[in-house]
Amino acid sequence: MGDKRFTTSGIEIKPVYEGEGSEAPGQFPYTRGIQPDMYRGKLWTMRQYAGFSTAEESNKRYHFLLSQGTTGLSVAFDLPTQIGYDSDHELAEGEVGKVGVAIDSLKDMEILFDGIKLQDITTSMTINATASILLAMYIALAKKQGADIKQISGTIQNDILKEYAARGTYIYPPGPSMRLITDIFEYCSTEVPKWNTISISGYHIREAGSTAVQELAFTLANGKAYLQAALSKGLDINVFAKRLSFFFNCHNNFFEEIAKFRAARRMWANITKSLGATDPSAQKLRFHTQTGGSTLTAQQPLNNIVRVSNQALAAVLGGTQSLHTNGYDEALSLPTQQAAKIALRTQQIIAFESGVTDTVDPLAGSYFIEALTDELEAAAQLYIDKIDAMGGSVKAIEQDYMQQEIAASAYLYQNEIEKGERILVGVNKFTEKEEPLAEVFRVDDSIRAHQIEKLRQLREQRDNYQVAVALSNLKQAAQGSINLMPYILTAVESYATLGEISDVMREVFGEY
Repeated sequence: MGDKRFTTSGIEIKPVYEGEGSEAPGQFPYTRGIQPDMYRGKLWTMRQYAGFSTAEESNKRYHFLLSQGTTGLSVAFDLPTQIGYDSDHELAEGEVGKVGVAIDSLKDMEILFDGIKLQDITTSMTINATASILLAMYIALAKKQGADIKQISGTIQNDILKEYAARGTYIYPPGPSMRLITDIFEYCSTEVPKWNTISISGYHIREAGSTAVQELAFTLANGKAYLQAALSKGLDINVFAKRLSFFFNCHNNFFEEIAKFRAARRMWANITKSLGATDPSAQKLRFHTQTGGSTLTAQQPLNNIVRVSNQALAAVLGGTQSLHTNGYDEALSLPTQQAAKIALRTQQIIAFESGVTDTVDPLAGSYFIEALTDELEAAAQLYIDKIDAMGGSVKAIEQDYMQQEIAASAYLYQNEIEKGERILVGVNKFTEKEEPLAEVFRVDDSIRAHQIEKLRQLREQRDNYQVAVALSNLKQAAQGSINLMPYILTAVESYATLGEISDVMREVFGEY
């Protein structure tokens, strides 16, 4: 039968359905998808976000997920790692290993990926302020494994603008932060050309309480700011724009989410083209989706399986390249192994049982979907025009514009729930007295002591003179305008810690 596809009744399904004068998938402006054959050619990457406690514990979870059919890993880092503190720093107390894995040095990265060949997988790392250091550790490990670093692939989030707007894990002022980002663009374009150097994130904007339109508008406005920063550094948009990817949220309003993804592709194609991109690959919006963390309820947690399925299906119908599904218990704790497995099975059932992957953009031509796509685009464009008039995203963030807009939406949403105008099943309607979940995942506080001991041993065993030289050279480079990535990589390879490297840059750049 070759690649012919049929319904259960034996009706043949065409790879693509087109109306008169309709846009073709894989063609500018990519409303219908960035590939002509979409999932008929290749399914999305099924990622599971994991990382907790120590590198040893996270490594076990990675091996489990890979054995269950995960095709890409996503690493969550703990808060001290995200804001450039080693586990033995006083500000790290109570936070080590809690919301992700603690990575203090290249030694931890070696343990995290023990038994996993970096050349054989793609890895997404949710890291922003310290992205340059974590990427350097990943490159250093790949080199130690004997990999061709020109072949390793993955993504770092590296989106500092949304940290100022919505999330808060920034270290340096916007100027030096943008410098680090464009240094990564420049370095990777020649040294690690398959790496996606930024994942411009709407996810956290939505988690902070934005609407779908605000998520779309603020994310693309931030994307535009990164393009302009790279252009002003003299980088070629046809080279670096190919390595940008996006990270969107997917909430419960099924059709609005699908329309949001379609509008995002069309808008980004026009933004890149207007800034000089002529290569189709530099005009295409590639994106990862994660189901909505803030939509998960602690009440009747098994209901979250249905919410996640609904959101995952919307992401697939919207044409995502990569998908993470949340565990049903994540409103209560980090996901248990059982919840992580059901989350992965949700994606596999959509991919192999639902039939939605048999044809490209199956909802195209729906009066509702097409009108909604146009309306989301128009509403988001109004925001982008307003941000442009302020001088772009950095200026809008400095004036608190995005933060205030998001806060106003979050307040409105919460009000609607409290007044019962917006129904949440099991929360403000169809409630019942319930038993707590039998199994909840908890991270033990003793792991900080384990990390501190590892740091003590590391500082005893490494060549501290070599570390001092590497850090001194990094400081000197930071005081000038030279690309910092080679200096960060040298420091990482000498086993300087994440905190030591961050502190050198704190001294030069200051804190925000």
